[in-house]
Amino acid sequence: MARSAVHGVGAGRVVKLLLRGVTTRLRASDDRLAVAMIRGLAMDAPLAAKSGHQGTAMALAPLGHVLYSRVMKHDPQQPLWHDRDRFVLSNGHSSILQYALLYLQGYAVELDDLRNFRQWGSITPGHPERGHTPGVEVTTGPLGQGFANAVGMALAERHLRARFGADHCDHHTFVIVGDGCLMEGISHEAASLAGHQRLERLITVFDDNKVTIDGSTDLSCSDDVAQRFAAYGWNVVQLGDVGDDLDALERALLDAKAHTGSPTLLILRTHIGTPSPELTDKPEAHGNPFTAAHVTATKNVMGIPDEPFYVDADVVESIRKHAAARGSAARSSHEAATRGASAEWRQMWDPSPSDEWRSAPPLFDPATSIATRVAVQKALDASSADVPGMIVGAADLTGNTGTKLSNTHAMSATQPDGRQMYYGVREHAMGAIAVGMALHGGVLPVVGTFFVFADYMRPALRLAALSRAKAVFVFSHDSVGVGEDGPTHQPVEQLASLRVIPGLRVVRPADANETARAWRQACDHPGPTALILSRQNTPIVCDGSAIERGAAIVRDTDGSPRVTIIATGTEVAVAIAAAEALAEQHIDARVVSMPCPELFATQDPTWRAHVLPVGVPTLSIEAASTFGWSTFADDSIGIDRFGASAPGNLALNRLGISVENLVHRTKDLLDALGA
Repeated sequence: MARSAVHGVGAGRVVKLLLRGVTTRLRASDDRLAVAMIRGLAMDAPLAAKSGHQGTAMALAPLGHVLYSRVMKHDPQQPLWHDRDRFVLSNGHSSILQYALLYLQGYAVELDDLRNFRQWGSITPGHPERGHTPGVEVTTGPLGQGFANAVGMALAERHLRARFGADHCDHHTFVIVGDGCLMEGISHEAASLAGHQRLERLITVFDDNKVTIDGSTDLSCSDDVAQRFAAYGWNVVQLGDVGDDLDALERALLDAKAHTGSPTLLILRTHIGTPSPELTDKPEAHGNPFTAAHVTATKNVMGIPDEPFYVDADVVESIRKHAAARGSAARSSHEAATRGASAEWRQMWDPSPSDEWRSAPPLFDPATSIATRVAVQKALDASSADVPGMIVGAADLTGNTGTKLSNTHAMSATQPDGRQMYYGVREHAMGAIAVGMALHGGVLPVVGTFFVFADYMRPALRLAALSRAKAVFVFSHDSVGVGEDGPTHQPVEQLASLRVIPGLRVVRPADANETARAWRQACDHPGPTALILSRQNTPIVCDGSAIERGAAIVRDTDGSPRVTIIATGTEVAVAIAAAEALAEQHIDARVVSMPCPELFATQDPTWRAHVLPVGVPTLSIEAASTFGWSTFADDSIGIDRFGASAPGNLALNRLGISVENLVHRTKDLLDALGA
């Protein structure tokens, strides 16, 4: 879409009209008292909890107040309306800042919630959690992740604006980062990609307080942050020591909104713990709650009553009326602009395309042999019209992982409507960017890399599960079948390690049919899915039904089986071949494909017993660690060591993933159990 269309002003004009008569600025006295109250709450809540980080929240109270009361487009009454500005607190340990702001602005956060800070069952946990606290956009805390999430949000916003116009999507992403966020390696990857993509609506404020828990940042870091981000292609603005100047902060933020052509980094010199007479600029202000005496002394400096959780009811009412009026006007404008929105726009925001599927999953010739990484690409192509929000990409492994759409172009600074994303060699950032895209909404991110590099993405995978972010992670080259690259590239323990993440659906399909069904299931699943796919070709041996309930019988016996063999992935074909060999020796073996043990475990016990009959010996085979298989199997064949550099088939055979070994181990199991 042309730039003039992307930057259409129709919605903006409506907002201005609606804002006439709305007070656009609080009284100066209310502003001052609001900042003091935020700082007071930032001390009171950690003191009551005997846990928490007040120092950064105190320093950033003026910035937070300006963002929420003067700059950001948001509506406390409708926290999730599509065209709101997004705010990410990447240094999530200072969560009390966000909770205090949400309370004052009139979100569904009350003073009692602040009193219950960090307590069991409260909506004010130690770090912000998406879906737990109204107004929190992403789950933050592991430093740097939130910054990369914000890059993902900015990518999603720009993509939607390019495809549907500014009347439909026209907002900014604001993120606050600290020294810790910028020290973590993920920030380098995310900032580099953001600069390359020229994400002009991404505004980052660096809280430059020069303090870490261990002490001064001089202990461990001497980076020139400004030069670093300038080298990435960012617009860098040194704000200096204006942390308490509300008007200066507002001007800087509005200038950043007006800037075009690159993301903006505002470097703000702050003083942790300010205005504490004793702990300003001290490392102790970071994570140790102030004592009651420290709180009293600081409240005296600020000129507010020395009362726990003090707020001025009149000022709170004024702030909330102001926020409600601004938010309602902006939201009403957007709703008016999108009232006649296209079916495609509505479908972009649909959490599940189940009712919109028009095409069947691709069918695969039973006589062929195809790698599941190849099958997923065919499935993606076949459903691209049914899932118009799909944005597909990989960490420099697009063709290798099957994460390639045939009928689109690359997303770039000049073509932001592209549905193919090239992340470069940036797995850390890619995972977190996908989470940010998913939580922004309107798009379905699909990202791919070799399975062994899931280790680089583990924090993002964990946060995707914790925040129920609907993203699809494609991990190919799933076993020692990778071959000659050797043990550094041959995943062994990764499969078990992902299966233990609560809320992450991990699926290892047996063949192309199961892969196509697994992709469709991932589109319908409300949370994150990891698809574990093969490098090597594998026969078409299943009808795909195992995907629906996590497992299914794919080869059965005429009568009762003497043994059940459970397999996943490419080992299902091995198990079927072994069952045929066992049949020649008059041993009846049932074969069960179990692409998702976690899903199978949630099924009705009667049905589980139908698939895995009680009293029938069970043996599992999977080209990965055997950890966890004792839940379903009496014995397990797997790989409980690192692999080796050799052709893939040879490596699998030498490590026991073979028909011959499976037949041998089955007979040993039956002998040992006297079955």
